[in-house]
Amino acid sequence: MKQIQKGFTLIELMIVVAIIGILAAIAIPAYQDYTVRAKVTEGVVAAAAAKSSVADFYMAKNTLPGTNASAGLATAASYATAIIQSITVGANGIIDVAYTGTTGQGVTAGNIIRFTPTTTAVGAIEWACVTGSTVPSRFRPGNCR
Repeated sequence: MKQIQKGFTLIELMIVVAIIGILAAIAIPAYQDYTVRAKVTEGVVAAAAAKSSVADFYMAKNTLPGTNASAGLATAASYATAIIQSITVGANGIIDVAYTGTTGQGVTAGNIIRFTPTTTAVGAIEWACVTGSTVPSRFRPGNCR
């Protein structure tokens, strides 16, 4: 009579554990980058209010504001959260979103994403966030790389 095998051999179990280890070694760093990008995106979303205020100021006065107060915004530090250090409107309507450094690896305290307005011929404002940003490009949203 033949002996019927019951269960798995040690080699089969070791192969499964090795495959799981390899998958985890690939997935964990990718997930960490994803979480940092999600936290950086919080600042991009928070800057939407400042963008609207700058655009309103431009439509009303045909010039770009130079400070938070002239744009009708609260002080820069009043926008602080666990992730965002400040949101500042500077010369020519440039908006800087500074991070606290609690986003995780790669983004340190004071790193910024800078939104630069450009006025078009029809009086609209287009925003660019590539030039002047100090957040590493791999953590920025796709349109800011």
